[in-house]
Amino acid sequence: MNIKERYLEAKKDYEKFGINVDKVLEDLKKVKISIHCWQGDDVTGFEVSQSELSGGIAATGNYPGKARNAEELRKDLDKALSLIPGKHKVNLHAIYAETNGEVIERDEIKPEHFENWVNWAKEKELGLDFNPTIFSHPKACDGLTLSHPNKDIRDFWIRHSIASRKIGEYFGKELGQTCVTNLWIPDGYKDIPSDRLGPRARLKDSLEQIYAVDINKKYNLDCVESKVFGIGAESYTVGSSEFYINFAARNNILSLMDTGHYHPTEVVSDKLSAMLLFNEKLALHVSRPVRWDSDHVVIFDDELKEIAKEIVRNDALDRVIIGLDFFDASINRIAAWTIGTRNMIKALLSAMLTPNELLKKYQDEGNFTERLALMEELKTYPMGDIWNYYCEKNNVPVGEAWIKEVKEYEENELSKRN
Repeated sequence: MNIKERYLEAKKDYEKFGINVDKVLEDLKKVKISIHCWQGDDVTGFEVSQSELSGGIAATGNYPGKARNAEELRKDLDKALSLIPGKHKVNLHAIYAETNGEVIERDEIKPEHFENWVNWAKEKELGLDFNPTIFSHPKACDGLTLSHPNKDIRDFWIRHSIASRKIGEYFGKELGQTCVTNLWIPDGYKDIPSDRLGPRARLKDSLEQIYAVDINKKYNLDCVESKVFGIGAESYTVGSSEFYINFAARNNILSLMDTGHYHPTEVVSDKLSAMLLFNEKLALHVSRPVRWDSDHVVIFDDELKEIAKEIVRNDALDRVIIGLDFFDASINRIAAWTIGTRNMIKALLSAMLTPNELLKKYQDEGNFTERLALMEELKTYPMGDIWNYYCEKNNVPVGEAWIKEVKEYEENELSKRN
């Protein structure tokens, strides 16, 4: 059988549960994943005076062919996007500004430094998201930024964050797609602090100044990202989950949950339903922690599938903003983007092909036997045939065929980079 015939046969297995598979594929195509640009250059950025990675950020490996400038990075993204079904967004950090060789401090970045990105996004019909880069900088070298005791340092990062929000607003206006501007800081202490309240009070004050500047929510949505610990901040993190959840709720901005930013025994899939009860919208950074926040490439594992199920069965596809955040320098970077993004979409498809209402009914009735039995049987249903048809329908390679394209791109493009 060909791909279409396999699809038509597979549909029957799902239609017996009342699932309209054709509509599922139509709805899936509307979901935009925010694909992080920093996988393509190991979070290096293109500042004229680059700083070494700091703030708990580490990209391990030295696979050849990483992007050395914005033109190469966009070219690599073009290749990855050609292998991923659907139309999506690209997520930028402030360090990806293009300043034509001029040294521009981060508190002086402007929309004009991202014009090339906007023009590219318009051409490709993509949205853009944004992040202030509050790490890998001399003013972040001691691990403190917006919570720093030195007011001059805090003020520098406040100005940078405000400038970043204005760039996010510019993206939204130019592209007709609301930009999500996410703020994360590495602030914390390696050893047990003698003052936990003071740094958090300073961070609260800094954030209040940042978000006091009026930015049109039609064009830009703000969010804040927590973390349980980081390299150099093992004992205390200023921007904890409790801090940011409360700050976001009080200031009417979004909470962003990164799947690697919690204790190893915690899972974001379990948190989504609780957060959705009290928030109109949420944001995610999906990565794969291995023992700690190691940002491995997203695979089609149980937690990814559970995250997708929680989004779909709670009717939250338009309420949860899905972004990716991994960076692996040990494998081909275009392959990393492709693997991770296709798996995120695949997980959503799997969730949308699940008879969620029937499983909820079994649970409410206390029919745990049939609930477990059906959940297990569904694991071997022919979702792969539905996925392959979806890829073919979206004019991207089916199955493992994309690997050949990445190898050819590596031979023709990446291998020529020093």
